[in-house]
Amino acid sequence: MTQQGVRRTADQVLALAPDDASRKAASKLGAAGPWSEAGSSDEGAVWGLCKGSGSKPYQTVVDIADASGAAYRCSCPSRKFPCKHALGLLLLWAGGEGAVPKGEAPEWAAQWLAGRRERAEEKRAGDGHGPPSGPADPQAARRRAERRAERVTAGAVELEQRLADLLRGGLATAEQSGHGLWEETAARMVDAQAQGLAGRVRELGAVPSTGPGWPVRLLEECALLHLLGQGWLRRERLPDGLAATVRSRIGWPAAADGPPVRDRWLVLAQYDTADTRLTTRRIWLYGTGSGRTALLLSYGAAGRDPDLALPVGLALEAEVSSYPGAGQPRVALGEQFGPPAPTQTRPRGVTTSRAAARYGDALRDDPWLESVPVTLDRVVPTPDGDSWQLADADEDAALPLTPAARSRAGLWRLVALSGGAPVRVFGECGHQGFTPLTAWPDGPGEAVALC
Repeated sequence: MTQQGVRRTADQVLALAPDDASRKAASKLGAAGPWSEAGSSDEGAVWGLCKGSGSKPYQTVVDIADASGAAYRCSCPSRKFPCKHALGLLLLWAGGEGAVPKGEAPEWAAQWLAGRRERAEEKRAGDGHGPPSGPADPQAARRRAERRAERVTAGAVELEQRLADLLRGGLATAEQSGHGLWEETAARMVDAQAQGLAGRVRELGAVPSTGPGWPVRLLEECALLHLLGQGWLRRERLPDGLAATVRSRIGWPAAADGPPVRDRWLVLAQYDTADTRLTTRRIWLYGTGSGRTALLLSYGAAGRDPDLALPVGLALEAEVSSYPGAGQPRVALGEQFGPPAPTQTRPRGVTTSRAAARYGDALRDDPWLESVPVTLDRVVPTPDGDSWQLADADEDAALPLTPAARSRAGLWRLVALSGGAPVRVFGECGHQGFTPLTAWPDGPGEAVALC
C-alpha cells in the first residue's frame, strides 16, 4: 500500500531546488493565482495546471509518497529537476490542508502515477527473484583487475616523472606552459584508468596565476599528488585501511561492502557540484541513534540532475552500507522503510577548537582529505576584517569561513537567522576554513538550508 506523503515546510521544499534561480521562480508560483484544477489524494499525490507563457497551462504532478523525497513530472520544457512549477506546486501544498483540496486525479496525472506504482511493484516483486545470471568467473575477474592495476601503475610512474620534470625546471614553468599541459597529463591518467589522479592533475592546472602565493599552493598540491602516487606504488606495504583509502583516491572501483546499518537518518544538507562532464550531488546524513555522520553521493550526466534528492530537515528510516577506506564517510543507501518525515532531532554539536582538532585527526587516515563534516554548537557569525568567521559563544576561539562560503547567499541567511545570537551550524571543516551548509536557531525552529 502506498503511504501518504508527509507535508513539508516551505524551507524543505526550497531545499529541493537545483539552484537559486529556481528557488526565486518557485517562490512566485507558491500561491493559488497561477494554478487551476489543483488537487491532492490520500495516496500521496498532488497535481495542478500552472499558467505559463504558452497558450496551454503546464501539467504538473508530484508523487509525494516517493521514499527518496518526491518524484515529479511537468509538461514544461525546462531541463531543471525539479522545475519551478513542481517546486511551486509543492509550496502551494505546503500551505496547509485547504491550499490544495482533496480530489480525484485527472487522467494525465493518474496515468503517470499508475505507471510509477506499477514499476515500483514490478521492482519489488522482481528483487531477488530474477533468473540467475550464471556464476562469475573469478579467474577472468582477477585477470581484468591485474591488467587495470598495471595500467594505473604505468600512469603513476609517468606522473611521477612529470612532477620531477616540473620541479627540476622550476615552478615558474607551470605558469608559462598554460593549462594545456595539465589537460594533456590528465588525459594520460584517464587512459591509465586512474580517474582520481586525473582529477587532481586538473586541479593542479588551475593553481598557477591565481594570486599571491600561488607557487606555495602549487608545491603543496604537487606534494600531495606525489604522496598519492607513491601510496599506490607501495600499496602492498600500507595498512589495510590506508591502502583502501589510496585505492579510493586513485579512482579504483569499489562496492559498499560494510554491514547494513539501520537508523533514522536526519538529512543534514544537500548540494551539487558540476563540471563539463558530471554533476555530483552530496547528501549528508546524521544517524539519530548511532550519532554517525554519513555521505551519500549521486551522479548525473552533464546538464542533468542526479536522481536522488532528499529534503533537508527530514528524517529517513533506512539502512546504509559503508564503502571501504580508513575514516571513509561515504555510504550506499539500502532498504528504506518509509518516506522522509519531520523530526525534532538535531545533530550533536562541538566547539570550534574541537572541530579543527577533528580535521587534524582525520588527516592521519586520509592525508588528501579536503574537509570533515562537523556540527558547531553555539557559534555566532561575525565580521573579521574583509572576511567572516564563526565565533564560539563559550570560548575564545573561532573558525574562518572559506572563500566559497563568503560568496554564497547562504551567508546572509545565516547572519539573519543568528541576529547576533548563537546558532547551531552543520558544515564542512577543512584547511581553508569552514563552509556552513545548514543551521538551526538556538531555541525551537526548523533547519535552514544555506547551500
